[in-house]
Amino acid sequence: MPNVSEVRFRFVCAASALGDGPAAWVTEMLVGGEIALVADRGGFDAINQVAHTLGLISVPVVRREETFERQQTTVMAYADRLPLVWVDESFGETVTAWARDRAPMTLLVQSVGPLAEDQRRRIERFVASLERQAE
Repeated sequence: MPNVSEVRFRFVCAASALGDGPAAWVTEMLVGGEIALVADRGGFDAINQVAHTLGLISVPVVRREETFERQQTTVMAYADRLPLVWVDESFGETVTAWARDRAPMTLLVQSVGPLAEDQRRRIERFVASLERQAE
């Protein structure tokens, strides 16, 4: 993982989104990025499994909020001024408008459970375009 000063984008998802995916894919995709997990039905055990699979000693976790809307507001705040890849089961109208209107590039990927191959390819293309812009 890069140093905080080298982070070019943030990647937020539930641990279940990475559950069945290839660890090498996540590691390669995150070369310039920073991952933060959202606790889902798998709780700490799922987060711990992702950390083990990726060979991470620690992994940031986005705090849990009482409502869907507040949870999404917290993720938007975490994105700060960096480009964002955000994987979630659903996105409200507020998030869709925020992603469209914010200056840094934002990719919203709707997924219930593990990312499918076509979703991983979509994320790869997005990250590749960020890398081209950084050159």
